Amino acid sequence: MTFQEAFPVWNKLHSGQQDLILSNLRFQAVKKGTMLHNGDTECTGLLLVKSGQLRAYILSDEGREITLYRLFDRDLCLFSASCIMRSIQFEVSIEAEKDTDLWVIPAAVYQRIMEESAPVSNYTNELMASRFSEVMWLMEQVMWKSLDKRVADFLLEEAAIEGTSELKLTHETIANHLGTHREVITRMLRYFQSEGMVKLSRGAVAILDERKLEALRE
Repeated sequence: MTFQEAFPVWNKLHSGQQDLILSNLRFQAVKKGTMLHNGDTECTGLLLVKSGQLRAYILSDEGREITLYRLFDRDLCLFSASCIMRSIQFEVSIEAEKDTDLWVIPAAVYQRIMEESAPVSNYTNELMASRFSEVMWLMEQVMWKSLDKRVADFLLEEAAIEGTSELKLTHETIANHLGTHREVITRMLRYFQSEGMVKLSRGAVAILDERKLEALRE
């Protein structure tokens, strides 16, 4: 897959805009765990995922993480170029959850094209609205949904992403995604295990009864 195939509005750019992007575009192959953007660092640029998986998250004042959303193949990350979106008032960090190939579009280049191109501007606004909808949905989950339902949700979502019920996850990883303490997750998973929904082992969670988890999260 080329950048031209992955960028959603490529065919709506004129040749000069296309040349500007290609002459400034950077390709990166990063390993799992690589920090691509830290909330308090300079503007990284827009990240377009070719293959792999990224995680966008925020940190609380106490240092706890909570996942805002994930990025998969062909997904474009705007929050890593927050300098071109002045209305963003919170700091987002981006890390690679898997080995990932991606392109980086410099923020200044994208901003210039966004100012010139109505299709790019419209696409950017639609994507930003979609991301904020995801963040608002997450806030609703945190405020109104009990933790057992959120853990069940997360395990089922992770199984769907990975295509297996044998999940290589630590309790710390789950806690970081859900914005809570590891000890709380450990107690919840032990309860799930006692109910026959999962089996726990070192660094792994196996889903044994998907129906029970589905019923729990409803």
